[in-house]
Amino acid sequence: MPTIAIVGGGPAGLTAAEVLSQPGLDVHLYDAMPSVGRKFLLAGIGGLNLTHAEPFNNFVLRYGSRQSEITPLLHRFTPQMVRDWARDLGIETFVGSSQRVFPLEMKAAPLLRAWLRRLRAAGVTFHTRHRWCGWDANQVLKFSTPDGEKLIQADAVILALGGGSWAKLGSDGAWLPLLAEQSVAIAPLQPANCGFEVPWSEYFRGRFAAQPLKSVILSFTDASGKRYQKPGEFMITVTGVEGSLIYALSAPLRDTINACGSVTVYLDLAPDRNLPGLVKALSKPRGSKSMANHLRSQIGITGAKAGLLRESLSAAEFAHPELLAAAIKAVPIKLMATRPIDEAISTAGGVCFESLDAQLMLKMMPGVFCAGEMLDWEAPTGGYLLTAALASGRTAGMGALTWLQTRKKLSLATVGTDLK
Repeated sequence: MPTIAIVGGGPAGLTAAEVLSQPGLDVHLYDAMPSVGRKFLLAGIGGLNLTHAEPFNNFVLRYGSRQSEITPLLHRFTPQMVRDWARDLGIETFVGSSQRVFPLEMKAAPLLRAWLRRLRAAGVTFHTRHRWCGWDANQVLKFSTPDGEKLIQADAVILALGGGSWAKLGSDGAWLPLLAEQSVAIAPLQPANCGFEVPWSEYFRGRFAAQPLKSVILSFTDASGKRYQKPGEFMITVTGVEGSLIYALSAPLRDTINACGSVTVYLDLAPDRNLPGLVKALSKPRGSKSMANHLRSQIGITGAKAGLLRESLSAAEFAHPELLAAAIKAVPIKLMATRPIDEAISTAGGVCFESLDAQLMLKMMPGVFCAGEMLDWEAPTGGYLLTAALASGRTAGMGALTWLQTRKKLSLATVGTDLK
């Protein structure tokens, strides 16, 4: 009976295990942590965003420069198929107002428990506290365990080791040198869906950290001259900025910083007001009122928005209606660097698709497949990350089945393509 070793117990590894959990195969899943799916559970704390309900042609656009590589994977496990799969596990889903898809219970744990029950019932064997350490001289898998080093011989291997964020949950990027030793092309890992550092003044940091900036429009120009503009909201932090609007633009912001050393973004703090109207309102006599109270009463700007204007303007400029109005429509924030990779929601970089065939098998290492976030792609939050991880796990699992069949280790009748 052919033996399959799946290394990594996140969504991609678990999906590959599900594809492979059929008669005629001995499937073993190894994970360095005491339990599997830890980052998956963390993602579900605020309500597990499984996928997105926008039209498929729009959905695939979210994968940027790797759209052409990710789209074939998504055809094998579409957003609707993700919802159907969850329903088969007893988890009903709903579409939120933003078209994001969530479980009715808004939790990851019930889905993971049902998933693991099904995998165990199908014969998948789990080995936790097994940290992969590469291969020995005979290309046998090496694992560090509480009982010492173990060597595992497998007929096919699927690596689903995650990226480099949230190391304490298992995604530590320790696999990079192990694959580099095998001459696998790897793009350096970088933070994605991440926060950025801003040199706030001590006063602003102490007064406004952890406060949101709501209903703003952020714009900037990247190193190539392309202009970005997007509405939304985000959070002021002690070290800079983070939140949904920042995450949505984190890739071009990061790339601009890499190219230029920093990037200045501009915020429209009053998107529903035009510049002449702001000037007119702020030029009204304010009597004994302070300019801050005048700003509040005429424009409705208070809190972190007002603090940001104070942070950017001198006292004289703040008191000047035309200059204050111009700042309201385009207050600058200089982003100096991304926050550390371990704080990021996800990472960019990893195993280059040029090192893989269409079934995600390493060209240099026949029988070894890669899946999930360890591949060189990125996407914004909103269900895109998880859907592509699941789809890549399915593709790698199907690829392993096909490869085993071509090697005469598995009969054609055994090979299936549908998740249970």
